Amino acid sequence: FRRVLFRSIANVLGADGIYYMIENSKKVPLKFHFGAPSCVPATSFETAGAIIDSEGIKELMAHPDIYYLAEMMNYPGVLFDDPEVLKKIEWAKHFKKPIDGHAPGLRGEQAKKYIAAGITTDHECFTFEEAHEKLSLGMKVLIREGSAAKNFEALIDLLPDHFENMMFCSDDKHPDDLIVSHINALCARAVAKGIDVFKVLQAACINPVKHYNMNVGLLRENDTADFIVVEDLIDFNVLQTYIDGELVAENGKSFVKHTDFETPNNFNTSKKAIEDFTVSGAASQIRVIEALEGQLITNEIHHKPLIENEKMISDTSNDILKMAVVNRYQNAPPAIAFIKNFGLKKGAIASSVAHDCHNIVVVGTSDAEICKAVNVLIENTGGICAVDGDEVKSLALPVAGIMSDKDGWETGKLYQEIDAMAKALGSPLKAPFMTLSFMALLVIPDLKLSDKGLFSGKSFSFVDLEV
Repeated sequence: FRRVLFRSIANVLGADGIYYMIENSKKVPLKFHFGAPSCVPATSFETAGAIIDSEGIKELMAHPDIYYLAEMMNYPGVLFDDPEVLKKIEWAKHFKKPIDGHAPGLRGEQAKKYIAAGITTDHECFTFEEAHEKLSLGMKVLIREGSAAKNFEALIDLLPDHFENMMFCSDDKHPDDLIVSHINALCARAVAKGIDVFKVLQAACINPVKHYNMNVGLLRENDTADFIVVEDLIDFNVLQTYIDGELVAENGKSFVKHTDFETPNNFNTSKKAIEDFTVSGAASQIRVIEALEGQLITNEIHHKPLIENEKMISDTSNDILKMAVVNRYQNAPPAIAFIKNFGLKKGAIASSVAHDCHNIVVVGTSDAEICKAVNVLIENTGGICAVDGDEVKSLALPVAGIMSDKDGWETGKLYQEIDAMAKALGSPLKAPFMTLSFMALLVIPDLKLSDKGLFSGKSFSFVDLEV
C-alpha cells in the first residue's frame, strides 16, 4: 500500500478533484488513504484553481475515505492564530483524525506553539538537531527521501532511539525512481547501517498504519491479509504483494487491470510570445534564487545581471538563468526571476508540476527557448518538457495538468528520456524537474517565485527583483 497525499489535484480542481480521486481509486484493489488538503491554496500570494475553506475541510473530514488533515503548510497562520487555519485544525480534532505538519526549520518557541496546536508529524526536517527537537516535543518525524529532497542520511541516526515515533516517507518521487525502489530501499539502507531490523520494520510498516488508523492488516489474527514477501531482510527485494489476500503483483509485474477514467483539467491560458519574458532594467544587483542540491529550501543571493540591449538576460557563464512562472488558470503576464545552480548551457526545461498551485515553471538560457517550452506545455494542457532549438522532448500530463494517463512503466521510461535531455543541456542536478517543481513553493524558505512575483519565505512577503 502507499500513503497518498492529493493536495495537488485540490489546488487545481478543488473538492471536485478530491472526490474524483476517491472514486477513481475504488476501481482497483489497492488501498489508498487520502488526507484532506489543509492549504488550498497554500498561500494567498499565488493563483490556484480553487479554494477550500474551513467549511470545506469540515465536509472532507467527515468523509470516511479521508484519514487525516494533510500538511499544515501555513505555519505562519498557526503561529499567528489565523482564525480560518485554527478552524481547520479544530475540525480534524472534532473527527478524531491526525494532523500532518509541514514546517521546515521551525525551532524553539515557534515549534512548541505549532506542535501544541495539535500537529503531530513533520516530514520536512532536514537536520538532525531539528528532528531531535521536534521528537522531544512529542512530534513524530518522517524521514523523507524523494527524488530531489533527500534527508535519510541526516536523520537516520535518530531511528534506534526513536523508532516508536518515526516513519519513512518518499514524498515527491519521480516515476523512474519509483520503478526502481520505494520504502523498501530505505529499509535496506537502515539495516545496512546496523539498525535492528525490527525497529526498521516498525517504522516502515507498523507506525504508519497505527498513526493514520489505516485500513491495512498487520498480520494479526483476524486482520486482512495485506503484506509483501521479500527475498530477505537485508536487501528487501520485493517478490510478491498481497492485498486482502489477493496476489496483486509478483516479480515486478502488476496484476492490477487497467480501467478507463476521465481526464479532468483546468488549463485556461493562451500561448505566450517571446516578448512576454523580457525584463527591462539596468540594475547593478538583483536578487537570485540559489537552488540547493537535495534540498527544498533555497538561499537568496545577490548578483550583477547580464544586460543586453537594456534587457536582463540569462547569464550562462555565471549560471544565472532566467526563470518564469506562468499562470495556467487565466491569461496574465508571467512573473520573472533569476536562478542559480540549474546549470543549463542551452535550451530550457519547464513543468506544470509546480507545487502547490501547479502553474507553469520554466528555466532557460534565452527568452525564445523559455517561450517555446512554456507553449509546449500549454499545447499539451500540462506536462514536463525539455527543448533545445527544434529538438523537443515532452511528457503530457492531461489529468489536471499534473498526472499522466499512461501506466507507470511507460511514464517512467519517457521521463527518463526527458531527464537525460535536461542533463545533456548542462544541468548538474540529480533531479532537475523535481527541483524545478519546488521553486514555486512559497512556504519553504527562502526565495521562491509565484505567478504573482518574487517571494521571501523569511519575511513572508513579496520582494523586488532589484536589490
